[in-house]
Amino acid sequence: MAGCCWMMSQRLLLSPPSSHVSLNSSSALIYSTPLSFSLGSRSKSRSRARARFSNALSVSASSTLQALIFDCDGVILESEDLHRRAYNDAFSHFNVRCLSSPSQDPLSWDSHFYDQLQNQIGGGKPKMRWYFKEHGWPSSTIFDTPPDDDGDRAKLIDILQDWKTERYKEIIKSGTVETRPGVLRLMDETKAAGIKLAVCSAATKSSVILCLESLIGIERFRGLDCFLAGDDVKEKKPNPSIYQTAVKKLGLSEKECLVVEDSVIGLQAAAGAGMACVITYTSSTADQDFRDAIAVYPDLSNVERLGVVASKCCPCQLVNASHPLKLVTCK
Repeated sequence: MAGCCWMMSQRLLLSPPSSHVSLNSSSALIYSTPLSFSLGSRSKSRSRARARFSNALSVSASSTLQALIFDCDGVILESEDLHRRAYNDAFSHFNVRCLSSPSQDPLSWDSHFYDQLQNQIGGGKPKMRWYFKEHGWPSSTIFDTPPDDDGDRAKLIDILQDWKTERYKEIIKSGTVETRPGVLRLMDETKAAGIKLAVCSAATKSSVILCLESLIGIERFRGLDCFLAGDDVKEKKPNPSIYQTAVKKLGLSEKECLVVEDSVIGLQAAAGAGMACVITYTSSTADQDFRDAIAVYPDLSNVERLGVVASKCCPCQLVNASHPLKLVTCK
């Protein structure tokens, strides 16, 4: 461990906090603390569940977890490719063609490019706006020639986004999409323990509502203590405004909330709002730099027995102890 400032091991288990060794900044020490957001088995009594939960889910030395906040796309469902298909269908429907493209076919984003795009820019309209600025504003059946003023450009993006959203809804309603492992259990155990539950997504509100009603069910959706979508804030993630708004609606402090995200954009938004964040990565986000997360793992199915080693030195590493082959190196 030579050259390492210090390293902290956090064992995320459902157990009351135990004593731990204090850190000495002059040497590399390892200490264990049961910093847990595992919700355990459901208690017969709501008060008993709350007591166990409060003892186990301390997110800081002075603050007990009061709310669990989920992102939607990538966390509740693996949606990246579904969104990409919907965008491409919209580009085809309106015959969107960028003059810089050598192809005579409508614009089409491949999987590799979309993975990069969606991991750098949050929200559908900002994605298209960035792409058209970089590659030239397109011709389409909406405008025969590329729009050259801000009003027409905004109209183009609005129409494409609205059509894409409806197409995405059709895909969700097809019945072929499922929640990611562990999501429903974690939601149910959170509510049973008396902890507030929220969803904050950068996506269009109508599409998020459809996703939630279809995948987690209408009863769970109506039971959310807070629900916010991209329409509810001016700035998209990584701007922290959506989580700052959620804290106000929940009536809590940021230190009492824990966020579940799947990408560095979401992590930055949570961190910017002063919230602890857990990452459940997808195939398109697995190689991102998650050094600021308190835990990194592939899904929520093993949340009750997750061990994480988070290094605070540079260079440093995050290791998912439940899945030792997964290693994320800080860049």
